[in-house]
Formats: sequence, C-alpha cells, structure tokens
Amino acid sequence: MDTINTRPSAAPVIQALRSIGYNSQTAIADIVDNSIDAKTNSINIEFEYDLGNGFIRIEDNGIGMTEEELQKAMTIGSKDPREQRAKEELGRFGMGLKTASFSMGKRLCVITKKDGLVSERCWDLDYVSNKNEWLLYKTIPSEIRDKIGQPEGNSGTIVFIDKLDRFCGFGTQKVLKQDSYYSKVKRIQKYLEMVFHVKLENGLIMTINGNSLYPWNPFLEGNPRRIEGEEQVIRINKKLVRITPYVLPHPSAFNQVDYKYTGGIKGWNDQQGFYIYRENRMVSFGDWFGMFPKDAASQLVRIKIEFTNDADDDWKIDVKKSTITIPEGAKQDLYGVAKYYRQVSQEIMLYRTKATRTGGKIKGTLNTWELATDDINSAYVLNRTHPVLNEILKAVDTDVRKKINLYLKLVELGSPNNLLKTSNMAKKDGQQIDEKSRKLVIDYAEILFSAGFELDIEKVAETISIMAGFEGIEISTIKTIIEKEVNINVSSNT
Repeated sequence: MDTINTRPSAAPVIQALRSIGYNSQTAIADIVDNSIDAKTNSINIEFEYDLGNGFIRIEDNGIGMTEEELQKAMTIGSKDPREQRAKEELGRFGMGLKTASFSMGKRLCVITKKDGLVSERCWDLDYVSNKNEWLLYKTIPSEIRDKIGQPEGNSGTIVFIDKLDRFCGFGTQKVLKQDSYYSKVKRIQKYLEMVFHVKLENGLIMTINGNSLYPWNPFLEGNPRRIEGEEQVIRINKKLVRITPYVLPHPSAFNQVDYKYTGGIKGWNDQQGFYIYRENRMVSFGDWFGMFPKDAASQLVRIKIEFTNDADDDWKIDVKKSTITIPEGAKQDLYGVAKYYRQVSQEIMLYRTKATRTGGKIKGTLNTWELATDDINSAYVLNRTHPVLNEILKAVDTDVRKKINLYLKLVELGSPNNLLKTSNMAKKDGQQIDEKSRKLVIDYAEILFSAGFELDIEKVAETISIMAGFEGIEISTIKTIIEKEVNINVSSNT
C-alpha cells in the first residue's frame, strides 16, 4: 500500500506544545529531572528579572552530552515511552526539556560539555513560527552568549530560557512586577524542596539565585510524636508498590513557625492525602483521588506510595510527571489503609494526644466529645460518662434527667461535624426510619406538647423535620409517629 510521509506544520504544533498544561513549578521540576538523569550532584538555578526581559538559567555538573546526544535531546519526542528505562531514570517521553521550556519562554538555548568538548543548540519559537518550519539553530545567538556562559569543569550542561512571555509577560501588556516575579520564584523553590526532598536528603545540592534548597519532608522524618504505620507491599501487574502511612502530631505540638512550615505549600488541610513517588521523585501529593473528602479531622494523614518507572503505564503518568491515575488493582488496598489511618487522625484531633498504634479507641473520662463507635462516618457524640455530667444527673429527678439526656442528643445531632453530613439531609426512600430516630421523635414531641404551648400535630411535625438529624425524614412520617405513639390531647388542623 502506498504511503506519504507528512510533517506537521511547525507553527500550530509549537503553540499546542506550549499549552500542554505545565505551570512554572512543574516546568522547572521537569527540567531538573534531566539534570538528575545526567548524574549531577549540583544544580544551580538563576532567575533574572530585568524589567520582564530576564531569563531562567539552569546549570548542572552532570555527565553532559555529545553533539549527537544534544541534537537528539533537542528533537521533539526523542524517546519512545514504551522503551525500557534505566533504573531510577526520571525521563519518559523525551518531551520535558522542550515542552517545559516552551511553556515559560519562546527561546531555549542549551550548551553542554562532555569530556571537554562543547556542543550547543537553540530553539527560537519566533523564528520557527515565522518560517513555519522545524528550524533549530546550531549555535547560540551572540546577543545572549555572555549571559549563558559555559559549563565549568570537564562536563555539565546549561539550559537557558528567555523571551519569558508566559512566565512573566515579556512582550505583552501584562509584565509581572518585580515583587510578583520573585514571589513566584519563592513558590518554585518551595515546590522543588518538596518534590525532590528525597534527592536533597541523599546529597543533591540545589540553589536558586545562590540560596540553598533544603528538603521539605511531608512525613516529619525524625519527629518522635508522629506515627509511622507498617509498610505494605502490593503487586500491580507484577510490579511492586510500597505503601507507608504516616499520621502527624496534633497541631498543638508545634509553635506557630513550625506549624506553618509543616503545613507545606497548600496548608495542613489540603496537604492531607496520598503522596506518590516515582523513582524517589514526588509526582503527586495531597490528594485522596475521590476516595474521601478532605476534612479537618483527617488533616494529619499523609500516605506515601512508591513505584518504579517500569510501572508508568499502570499509573498513567503524564508528560509533566505531575498527574497520575490510581490503578484499579490498587484502589481497594489504598482505600483500606487510608480509612484506618483517617480514623487515627480523627482520634488525635479530637483528644489532642497520641493515638495508639493499634488504632484502639482512645478513652478519657474528661473529654467532652468522643467518636461514635456505631457510625461508619465517625460522627461525634458527647461523653456521657463525664464526671461533671454525672454529678448533674444525680442531682435531678427522673423527668429532668430525661429532658437533659434528650437535649444532649439534640446537641450531638446539631454539632458542626454532623450538620455538614449532607447525606443525612436527603429524604429517605420508603421512610423506614431506625428505632433510635423514632424514639427521639416521640421523646421530643412529648416535651414540646408538655411545655404548655398551643401546638398542633402538623406544627410539631414540621418543627421536628427541620431540626438537625431529622432532615431526612418526611413531615408526614413524623406526623404519623406522633399520632400513633404520643398519647396526649392536642388540637389538630387535619
């Protein structure tokens, strides 16, 4: 069968590649991946503002590239993602250097040295768009050569990006102000300290504008009050996945500075969830992937998941290495682990103490609230064994004691945690309410009628139906219960 070899038009494809979905943080991280793959132990990143006409310069002391290797590295799609990767290799598609750079600026220059021999290439997207051809400069433009410099030593690579239209608005009407520019750089620094914390802990040196980066470990390595759960190993398509759960100490264990630092770039509540690592490089963090909502009671849970680059297809890792999909075969295990340690977190948040590692219920007679043992959503209930409450109940007669206990039950139902359970607000099909709810309706109706007010059944039923805990019950169902089981004489409009 006859075929025709076609080449896509350069201008529209370039624009598409620029919009692949990077932000500045993930873009810089993707370029850093290349330096790590080049066996570097030192990466120096420089951000120059220059009224918006600045540059980003990333230099490493890795093994460098020959001219042939550089040409391949500057070619779009230089790797087949189906090929087997070397152990610990972070690259995948052969796209990251180009697409990450293009997402920030319109010119990418690379100068590299290997065994003392220097090679260079340059993409200028303005030139590519004007010519509508895939034309790669073999040399670096003279006007920026001094800014780029050369790798020190016998080997290394410098990545230089300028014409930063998408990073800071160069060439547009919306150029970032200097303060905003360097605030953006600060956010990039915090992101790199998190994403590459394992590499930094293992000796990688990284600086931004001369400032050293320090690892931000989301699991509070070395903190004696954190809980580290037992590591679990599962297999997904014959490939190992390691799962290690952590529960952090209660926020009251930190001073204000440490509390803010430990909260990470998203803050305590949004940092909870799964932390997924590919070859010791974080690719996703602070996400329950639809398994659970993020709530304050579970904010102490951070679960580490580790896989190797041969499992990329299973986890559907994207070009940016910042988005993944949980394999179906792993969801049940992850759900079970997360559910258990979310319960531990809830106990710590409730009691402000260190939970038992076996997950046993923490009891303390002086706590005012407890987690209900018979509620799958871990609703909060009042501690009915509190000594102060016991003294009050002992001092009153049976009728008053009944009213106090009913009021306490209504307080439980109306607690902020229980009020936010929207599932309880939906009307129940068939109105087959449980015995506890039926008894509460009867008890509360009797108290309302005995208060001496002129009330009819319809009004009482409507009042009860909008109370916390009774929203899911139809007025007609409540009315029927009152008519059948509340033995009092009242007027009725029905």
